[in-house]
Amino acid sequence: MRLGREVHLVSRPRGRFPAAGDTRIVEVPVPEPGPGQVVVRNLFMSIDPGLVLRTNDLSRLDIPDFTPGEPMWSDAIGEVVESADERLGPGDIVWHRFGFRDYAVAQAGEFRRVDPDAYPSLTHHLCFGLTAYVGTEVAQIRAGDTFFVSSAAGAVGSMAGQLARLRGATRVIGSAGTPEKVRYLKERLGFDDAFDYHQDVRPRLPELDVFYDNVGGAQLEAAIDAMRPRGRIVMGGRNEEIRTGVVQGPRNMMAVIGKRLELLGYYTFDHPELFPVFDERFPRWVRSGEIVVAETIVDGLENGVDAAVNLMHGAYVGKVVLRL
Repeated sequence: MRLGREVHLVSRPRGRFPAAGDTRIVEVPVPEPGPGQVVVRNLFMSIDPGLVLRTNDLSRLDIPDFTPGEPMWSDAIGEVVESADERLGPGDIVWHRFGFRDYAVAQAGEFRRVDPDAYPSLTHHLCFGLTAYVGTEVAQIRAGDTFFVSSAAGAVGSMAGQLARLRGATRVIGSAGTPEKVRYLKERLGFDDAFDYHQDVRPRLPELDVFYDNVGGAQLEAAIDAMRPRGRIVMGGRNEEIRTGVVQGPRNMMAVIGKRLELLGYYTFDHPELFPVFDERFPRWVRSGEIVVAETIVDGLENGVDAAVNLMHGAYVGKVVLRL
């Protein structure tokens, strides 16, 4: 019988992040597929901030948290190796949500076949282009807008800045955590300006039409002050709150009223009408070089949890993908 490894959550972390003993790798038998099932050998899996939230039972989203004693999960790309369903056959490449394991066995409907030639790399099927695309659409970016995105060197921010440019923004600005990331934004991703958020943010911000907020805290407060009347703030993440555990709301909410600003929290899967458009446009932009997929590859299932923790401490550029 085939054997495979799974990462199980042993217990909820006592601190902000999983530590030694909170997770373990378990070797388990991989069953033969039952009627309507397939067996998928995982190739790559997604590492994202939500993994840390789900270990702590803090996600507060319509996504299940991890359960102690059971396997963890994440988005993944794999290859079908056995099938008992006519919809999928051996060799098909599929996207699914059974990461953190070598093999996934489930009903065929839990897997979505993807085109292995759609992107230059299979890893690009795990990039957060869809999340950024939906966010820039709901922000209603218009020609001539000045656009600012926080955590701009991250998986979502790096996509959002480039998509804003394609939508007509004439000035794209990003914040990042190191001078190296700042240079990457300007020299590789084509941002007009970028700065290290450890500096004073306020002097670096011109008048803004749109702010794509992945962080919250002081950067959100500074952006509110910099917004033009009737500007739009799209709220896609709270990385600073996740990292520190400190809830820091903006102290200038009266400016939101006075400027008639729009603050919109969004969830990608609330907008399925945008998915077909994304599937048609985004791969073409990547293949043509109009969009650069920033990513970091980490090797080994045994390094998946540490990669999630390192991500929260700013260790990587772009989308973090674990290669199994």
